[in-house]
Amino acid sequence: MRKEELINNLADVERRVQEACKRAGRDRSEVVLIAVSKTKPVEDLQVIYDAGIREFGENKVQELTGKIPEMADDISWHLIGHLQRNKVKYIVDKVKLIHSVDSYRLAEEINIQAKKHGVVVPILIEVNAANEATKFGVKLEEAKQLCEEISHLDAVHIEGLMTIAPNVVVSEENRKIFHKIKDLSVDIAKENIDNVDMRILSMGMTNDFEVAIEEGATHVRVGTAIFGERNYNI
Repeated sequence: MRKEELINNLADVERRVQEACKRAGRDRSEVVLIAVSKTKPVEDLQVIYDAGIREFGENKVQELTGKIPEMADDISWHLIGHLQRNKVKYIVDKVKLIHSVDSYRLAEEINIQAKKHGVVVPILIEVNAANEATKFGVKLEEAKQLCEEISHLDAVHIEGLMTIAPNVVVSEENRKIFHKIKDLSVDIAKENIDNVDMRILSMGMTNDFEVAIEEGATHVRVGTAIFGERNYNI
């Protein structure tokens, strides 16, 4: 029964992604659906993997490193939660993308560990667009300067921006947030900073991913709508 539920959930999310793309006049291939699997067992991930998903997101380093050996090698893993500098060494060569870089010191540590592993790590700058005290991320007006500072690190590469919008009941309320992030990415792109691209906009979760897609999201991070409510007691 659980397998059927997961497959149906994924099909519903995929339908909503396609419809949002259509409304925005975008091709479905422009949007990457990341299945956010935090607190979920590998059995659930396997069902979603078997249904065709290859992009998975985790919030915690410990959970990410525990699941990687249990799953197929062709999965692209995304670290989307807050990353502490002392945990960087455990994931720097294992993830496709780190979404949550919000300081030069964190980027510097990623750069140090990346060199030790002989890799260049793609990162996103996390922007706290709504200035929420409970959220990580740089302020909108500080993002460009942070990009410039990080651009000098040769083992990290900025691929774009990420934001976690406020938790709202009416998703339309977050449209202005996503619009600001899109505008910011355009402004930064115009600067033509070496080692900085703005091709990725990671924004939109279960409550608001359709609006995010309409506003230009390239990556949406969907957990609850696929896997159901999270269990924080594990």
